[in-house]
Amino acid sequence: MSGVAPRAFPSLPDRLPVDVFDSHCHLDIVETPVDEQLRSAKAAGIARIVTIGTDLPSSRVAVETASEFDDVYAGVAIHPNDTTGISDAVLDDVEALAAHPKVVAIGETGLDYYRDWAPKSDQHRSFRAHVGIAKRTGKALVIHDREAHDDVLAILLEEGAPEKVVFHCFSGDAAMAEVCAERGYAMSFAGNVTFKNAEPLREALRAAPLDLVLVETDAPFLTPVPHRGKPNASYLIPYTVRAMADIKGVDVADLCTAIAENGKRLFGPW
Repeated sequence: MSGVAPRAFPSLPDRLPVDVFDSHCHLDIVETPVDEQLRSAKAAGIARIVTIGTDLPSSRVAVETASEFDDVYAGVAIHPNDTTGISDAVLDDVEALAAHPKVVAIGETGLDYYRDWAPKSDQHRSFRAHVGIAKRTGKALVIHDREAHDDVLAILLEEGAPEKVVFHCFSGDAAMAEVCAERGYAMSFAGNVTFKNAEPLREALRAAPLDLVLVETDAPFLTPVPHRGKPNASYLIPYTVRAMADIKGVDVADLCTAIAENGKRLFGPW
């Protein structure tokens, strides 16, 4: 809108004691050049970034960005909200993109029952297909699960889950975290774990074992407290990590080390 100043990014937080990585963001829609995002992220202790596609154009951009920058990796997929009438040709294109060596994830894929933007039948077909792509390529399956916990878990059982599964922006409660832990699914927590009304999410984090915990921004969305409402970017992860350490009652450095090791196992070797 003319005459309206863009929202200002928060200042750089204190650097984390051990480098971590941003397991899920959208570099292409953060209103800062990628090289600037990487500089600020590294200054805050975020060594690597996984940038995620949500359709074919953004998946291609993710691969191109990962190809250009050493410490950027890509996820490719069709978001459940974009699956209306999804064709085999589109799914074949996703699998072709997944062959790139800098692609470390098939995602974000999954189910979204919060928004009525795509028929459930198309979402289910797409999700099942992405599960297959993840298994054939050996890449981590990165799941978008919004108000669809039971069906997501059921489809993973029916199709046979890939070896590496990550619930992006984990939104379940402690009981679901326990199910994910039993099945070896990783849980990635975003800035919303710091929100005042997010106690069920904090309980889920308490229930999640350290060897299955990741951190993400989902930038430019879900900016953590104390900067909720401002633009998000990877360099703000220290706020989320320090809050997570406090919630779990662990040392910040120990949590960072666990996150870094989990990243190598799920997305690496870098």
